[in-house]
Amino acid sequence: MSSGHRLRDVEQQRPLLDGEEEEGVERSSRSEAKQLWFIQDCCGMVCAFITWSLVFYADFVVTFVMLLPSRSFWYAVVNGVVFNSLALLALASHLRTMLTDPGAVPKGNATKKYMESLQLKPGEVIYKCPKCCSIKPERAHHCSICKRCIRKMDHHCPWVNNCVGEKNQRFFVLFTMYIAMISSHALALCGYQFITCIRVQWRECSDFSPPVTMMLMIFLCMEALLFLTFTAVMFSTQLHSICNDETEIERLKNEKPTWERQTRWAGLRSVFGGQPSLLWISPFATPERGKWIASPSCICVIRKTTP
Repeated sequence: MSSGHRLRDVEQQRPLLDGEEEEGVERSSRSEAKQLWFIQDCCGMVCAFITWSLVFYADFVVTFVMLLPSRSFWYAVVNGVVFNSLALLALASHLRTMLTDPGAVPKGNATKKYMESLQLKPGEVIYKCPKCCSIKPERAHHCSICKRCIRKMDHHCPWVNNCVGEKNQRFFVLFTMYIAMISSHALALCGYQFITCIRVQWRECSDFSPPVTMMLMIFLCMEALLFLTFTAVMFSTQLHSICNDETEIERLKNEKPTWERQTRWAGLRSVFGGQPSLLWISPFATPERGKWIASPSCICVIRKTTP
């Protein structure tokens, strides 16, 4: 879309807020800043609940069906500690992804007072979202589920009940990585357990009856294989997007970059924060890249037009 065409689209949008509406927007913005970020979407909440339920199911089968009945003490301890640690990290990453603001643009900030503070020159144009009445930054997209414009929005994921954007992409990458790891671990344990149960009597390899044991392990194998495939693909896609400095939406729309792309190393550091360390793989640590600063140069897209 050409600059002139985009300019006409902007001109057809609703006018800037004024007077009492500005005060109402400021009050709502302050109240939003104090609230916990959580998307009240029924589909997303159900998917998030299913995700947690499947992780707890896998932990139950691994712990009580395969490890505790094992005759090897150290085999049970080592695998139990590793699997439960990975499960804890996966759930923590999921929680951080779900409850972290993905980079929402302040709602309704397209006010005359705010526009005057930008000190725009004559002929300069900014883009405003007609749906949430916000000044739309470059590379931001409006999410119809979150009902907000999200900076560097990659996609909306129902499994985490949130958008994946500028501020929570790191936690989403960790979530997919840890789910893929516990899925691989569960498949390996199931394979070893099947071999062990075939060599000895089925009644001796589990505290449950043979049909129940078989059913629980088969369902776990199907779950682990499905989630391993899904999360491994998502993990690879996210790393590819970060290294290329291109979101999934930008790739699907085949948008030509109007920004200066970062190098692969700079892209990784911008998402994970700081120098490489163990904090990169910890969902309990906050990236060191600092808070997003709402300066005029980063909250609006400026296009100069000829008279």
